[in-house]
Parts: sequence; structure tokens; C-alpha cells
Amino acid sequence: MPTPSHRAGEPVRAGIPEHGRVPRYYAVKTLLLALIEELGEGVALPSERELAERFEVSRVTFRQAVSELVLEGRLVRRQGSGTFVAPPKLVQPLALVSYTEGMRSQGVEPSRYLVTSEYMAADERLAADLGIEPGDPALHIERVLLADSERIGLESTYLSARRFPDLLSVFDPATSLYAYLTQQVGIVLAHAEERVETVLATPREALLIGTNPAVPMLLLHRLTRDDAGVPVERVRSLYRGDRFSFVTQLNL
Repeated sequence: MPTPSHRAGEPVRAGIPEHGRVPRYYAVKTLLLALIEELGEGVALPSERELAERFEVSRVTFRQAVSELVLEGRLVRRQGSGTFVAPPKLVQPLALVSYTEGMRSQGVEPSRYLVTSEYMAADERLAADLGIEPGDPALHIERVLLADSERIGLESTYLSARRFPDLLSVFDPATSLYAYLTQQVGIVLAHAEERVETVLATPREALLIGTNPAVPMLLLHRLTRDDAGVPVERVRSLYRGDRFSFVTQLNL
């Protein structure tokens, strides 16, 4: 098969094990990455047969390389049409900004649709996070997140029902909760603690988001406080790892 380029910084350089032997599927993956750069977003790959012959590998090896690139969000399969170069991942800043702000800053139109809107009794952990007593009423709003009508995430938000008694009846779940809290309620969001981890979606989550359960997900836990240090919300956000990435700025 053709020899992958070994220029510093290229994927195959980072993927070479100490013994120097590169798995054949990984070499194919590197060649496909170069091809993806040449083709550009939305362009279909040549046929599996053609590329397997060009790279001098079996179709099984070729499919393994393609499958990894699909999971990573570099390629997308379309039933009955073929495999295409995926669009760039969406980027959300790890900062105290809303999902709406993050998407619109990239020229993407955000939207949401409601899955769950309910009152619930806070367990000990939720009560501690929200600064209320165990058993006190809490609000739970669960929404699917969309970007240009594409489902990319699932968000669950928890708030104190006593602090926001009218929220479920007056808040439009298709809009930004941060905008409602700041503009309509007068809350000043001042501080947030956020933790990010990788997980696999549950069958229910995968169905709601419309993704393959095998695709890695990015899970964010956020606890937001107002300018008096009082907890405002606890949020659990699940994003498709093949369509989303996060960015932050670090300063000394």
C-alpha cells in the first residue's frame, strides 16, 4: 500500500507505537485524512472498492479506518448515498455564556424542543447543589438542543421551585433560559463550576439526540451561581462527540 507521510504533527506520527509498526487500518486512516482535506466538506468519498484497491488493503481493513473516522466526526455515512466528508465540528466556549450565544457566534441558528417539564422533590445531592433542603420542590427542564435543525445534544436543567415559582408557566422552553433569567427575572449570573467527561449515551439519550449509541459523547456538569454566590441552576448537558468540541482561554 502507499506509504503515509511522516511529517511532524501528522496523525500517523502521533500514532506510531514504540516498536515502529503501524497497524494497516491506521495507515489507511491517515491516507483518508489527507484525502478528506483534498475533497472538502460535503464531498462524497470514492467507492469502497476503488479506495481499497488504491490503498492496497482488504475491504475489512478499509472499513475499520472509515468507521473510526465516522465516530470521530470526520466522515458521515448517508444511507443509500455513500460516505461524505463531514462539516467542521461546532465549538462551544467553556465560559459563562448560553448555548444560544455560542452557536450564533459561529453563524449557526440554535433551537430547542422540550422533552420534560416537571416538578420533583430534590434529593440530598440536588438540594446541596441548589442550596435548598432535601425534599424541597425543584424544577426539571429537559430539552433537545439543535443547531441549524440538526440534533446535537440533550440538556437537563434543575432550579429551585421556590425561587422561580412561575418559571414553568411563563418560560418558553424553545428560547434561552439564560436570557429569561437575566432579562426577565433580573438574575446576575456571576460564577459557574463546570466539569467535562466522555461517556456513551444511554439508549434513551441516543434516541432523543438521534445518534449511534457507539458514538462518544461529551458530558458537561455545570453549577451556576449569581452575584451573591447563591446557586441558580444545576445543568447536565450531553453533546455529540462527533459534532461538538469545546474551547477555553487560559491566562497566567
